[in-house]
Amino acid sequence: MFGIGVPEFILILVIGLIVFGPGKLPEMARSLGKGMREFKKATNALSQAINEPIDTPVRSQQQAAAQQPAAQPQPTATAQPTAAQPTAAQAAPAGSVAAQAAAPQPEVQPAPAAPAYTAPTQESVRQQVAAQQADVKKES
Repeated sequence: MFGIGVPEFILILVIGLIVFGPGKLPEMARSLGKGMREFKKATNALSQAINEPIDTPVRSQQQAAAQQPAAQPQPTATAQPTAAQPTAAQAAPAGSVAAQAAAPQPEVQPAPAAPAYTAPTQESVRQQVAAQQADVKKES
């Protein structure tokens, strides 16, 4: 495990038995085991957080766009109102709720989705380095 062989491990146990005594040694081993388990859990959580894809903001934007209600199409009226039948906007005062409801509403267009993050490949990095070196040679 840590490069410790069987003889070294037995020597450590004998020294631990002498220092802590037979009653305290099992408690020390349990606490050491718990500590190592917690350390392993913490390192696994950290490595998962580091290796997690970075495109989570893109996902949250796409989820937010999907949760927004879609713009409802405006009904088209085929019959034109006559002079004897004023429309709701003409009959209601300018600041009233009926006039605001009758006014045509602009359609809400969803924002275009951002492209998902793609990790650079070795070939793309080589191409970028070659292009930078070519630029440096041109400037010289």
